[in-house]
Amino acid sequence: MERTGAAAVIIGNEVLTAKVVDANGPLLIRRLREVGIPLRSVEIIPDDVDIIVEAVARARARAPYVFTSGGIGPTHDDVTVRAVALALGRQVVRLPEMVELVRRRSENLTAEALRLADAPEGAVLLPQEGTWFPVLTVDNIFLLPGVPQLFKLQLETVLARLRGTPVHLCNLYLRLGESAIAAVLDRVALDMPHVAIGSYPVFDATLDYRVKVTVEAAEAAPVEQAVARIRGGLPADAIVRQE
Repeated sequence: MERTGAAAVIIGNEVLTAKVVDANGPLLIRRLREVGIPLRSVEIIPDDVDIIVEAVARARARAPYVFTSGGIGPTHDDVTVRAVALALGRQVVRLPEMVELVRRRSENLTAEALRLADAPEGAVLLPQEGTWFPVLTVDNIFLLPGVPQLFKLQLETVLARLRGTPVHLCNLYLRLGESAIAAVLDRVALDMPHVAIGSYPVFDATLDYRVKVTVEAAEAAPVEQAVARIRGGLPADAIVRQE
């Protein structure tokens, strides 16, 4: 597999046990899509150090950018920092600048509160507009909090520093079923492997189409060519609309 784009690791027993509905994964998927960074994988795993280490290693093998969600904090189940350090073969260190930030925010500074200043060796802090808590990153691993409001803020800070290539996308809504269009899609996909073609049937009688076909590529011209070939291979009345 080509090592490009990003991979995500969503961490939290609460997600796997349905105590909390994960909002961070869907947001990350959508925002990466919008900025043109391909997402290679998303794993949802428990607050277990060994499992996090393995998941982070897999993510780094797939993509140069890795996002983690959850396990950042002062409580016993916040083990992401330690696990990421282990995955990198690093020590956990206490960042003096983070100690100072925690000190400013705490009227009664406790040993538990100071855990917020722990980070894998070599980590840096990215200033975060709108909150005192900065983004923690090390070797292009971005350790984001699990709280959706904070995750969203920190994600935007990270994405502003990354560069992507937005894709060109065309949607075709067809009144034919997949069996009737499969041969046409097969031919176009085989002849144009650099264009991604997706076929998604729906089973809702209230809708005016039966299949949504997506055609996308890094440039507009191949998308237009593929769409023209698909349209040319189907009956004129097969297409409800094109977007």
